[in-house]
Amino acid sequence: MRAALEVASGWILILLLVGIPLYGWVRGVKVYEVFVEGAKEGFNVAIRIIPFLVAILAAVGAFRGAGAMNTLAKVLAPITGSLGLPAEVLPMALVRPLSGSGSLGLLGNIFSTPGLGPDSYAGKLGSILQGSTETTFYVLSVYCGSVGIVRYRHALAAGLLADFTGLTASIVIARALWGH
Repeated sequence: MRAALEVASGWILILLLVGIPLYGWVRGVKVYEVFVEGAKEGFNVAIRIIPFLVAILAAVGAFRGAGAMNTLAKVLAPITGSLGLPAEVLPMALVRPLSGSGSLGLLGNIFSTPGLGPDSYAGKLGSILQGSTETTFYVLSVYCGSVGIVRYRHALAAGLLADFTGLTASIVIARALWGH
């Protein structure tokens, strides 16, 4: 069964790579020219979002580099620990709305810390959290910034509420499956 799925997925990929341009060509679309034009637009969007991307990554780096992340985690750890969010995962929960790569790096630290690792409660909770929340500030700064939207307070509130819900669900699921 697995071999059949692998063969099918290979053919589906080939069908998409050949079928879509072929369909456009049959419909009279100048496929190459349209593709190049789309690539130009993508490049222009990338240039427009670079300042927003640099700003959010610099802010996260400064916050972590100044030690504010560790200080905040130490202050909140007694409260969050009793709720099922251990001190080792707290920095990841705080960074996740800001930076996906930053939170992934913190998850890697949890995995590589002796006494924790990927099979620990912190490792499993961090893994669930990584997949259950979004990089809200990153998404808002990049997408809204690239198109010039400056009034996005409702989107910010909705995104942070979704992040909180994802965090809460992660804790509930991890505690239900592995206890803590």
